[in-house]
Parts: sequence; C-alpha cells; structure tokens
Amino acid sequence: MPVQVEIWTDINCPFCYLGKRRFEQALADFEHRDQVQVVHRSFELDPTLPVEHSGPVIAHIAEKYGISEAQAAANERGIAAQARELGLPYRTEGRDFGNSFDMHRLLHYALAEGRQEQLLDALYEGNFADEAPLFGDPERLVEVASRAGLDPVAVRAVLDDPEAYAEAVRADEETAARMGARGVPFFVFDRTYGVSGAQPPEVFGQALARAWADREPAVQMFGAGDACGPDGCAVPDPAGRD
Repeated sequence: MPVQVEIWTDINCPFCYLGKRRFEQALADFEHRDQVQVVHRSFELDPTLPVEHSGPVIAHIAEKYGISEAQAAANERGIAAQARELGLPYRTEGRDFGNSFDMHRLLHYALAEGRQEQLLDALYEGNFADEAPLFGDPERLVEVASRAGLDPVAVRAVLDDPEAYAEAVRADEETAARMGARGVPFFVFDRTYGVSGAQPPEVFGQALARAWADREPAVQMFGAGDACGPDGCAVPDPAGRD
C-alpha cells in the first residue's frame, strides 16, 4: 500500500499555495514518490462569509489583524517574494477573498473525476495569478474548472445543487478539528505524522521518509549464530574452538 498524504487547505490561504509547491519539491526528491498517494482535504478559513461574498484582500487583512493597509500591503509583498523564489506567480494588488465552500465541493467532485490536483492548481492560479476576481461568481468557477479539464455542464450541476459533496466537505473539516488543526496548510502522513504550515522541503522530506520507514520496519536483532548465506555455511571448528 502507498503512503497516504492528506493536505488540508483553503483557496484563500497564500501559505497553502506556497506549501503545496514546497511539498511537491520534497516529493520529487523522494525515492519512493511513485508509492505516495496525495489527497487534498477541505478547510474553510471563514465559513461564516456569504456564498456570494467577494472583498479586497488588503482591507480584509488590515481589519483582521488590526494593522494598517500599508502594513497589510507590505505583508503581501513579502509573501510574493517567497512565491517568486518557488517559481510561482503572485499578484499583490487587486486580489479578492470570500467564501470557499463551493470550491471545496468542486474539489471533491474533481477527486471523483481524477482531476483534483489539476483543479486545485487552477483555483490557486485563479486566486493568486489571474487579474479577474475569483470569489462570489459561479461562472468564474466554471471557467476555472474547465481550465482544469472538467466538464463545464457537470460543474454547473454541482454548483446548482448546494448539497452536492457538501457532506464530504463537512467530514473533512470535522476530521481536521479532531486532529487539532487550527490552521492550514496541515499535512498528515498515514494518519500518524503531521506537519503544520508551509515548511521547507526538507521537513516534508523527513516526514515522507519516516512514514515510509514505518511501513517497512527494520528487524530488531537478538544475538547471532551459525547460519548459511550466499557464500555458503559457517564451518564448525573440528577442534571445538570458537
């Protein structure tokens, strides 16, 4: 069985965007990467927002953390610098934020279609790189999902049914709460080891190695005696000497 890595994220979260790339860098260097299964789980940073909400990020950050908009803009530029180091585009002005529940429902639909990774990348691109706002517009979600290779008619059907995949989203969030996750990104390896935040690739590499080692535990030896091997068998001393 492969190592399973579950990643709780929210599209609003810039560190989820960075953390995904850093994890991918670690996975690319992992010897057993073909034996790792990645599943993206749902986590809403602000589930109280109306579905149709869309607001400017800078003003939201300033209000949430009690800082000036100039400070919030500086924070955004700092995150953009980290993104550039990872080869990721990041717009520091004009982005919006909003309710992400429908996006998470679509990610579960995409998982069933075998396109979850592609949709998550498209949503991140839509939020952090595109000029057009992402939140509060179902047709914008249809356009982004189509970019990920999903059928636009089927995507509209999911969006038009508020209960489609809703229980899957809620189940992910309940699991995260039981595990003690209070923020994202939150990575869980085989439901045994957790990594919180957009850590360096080395940290993810250590977690992958540890999870893999647990699947093939080393045998603890208790003494050694005469045995046979590829080069033959141990030959007893005829004089009875050691």
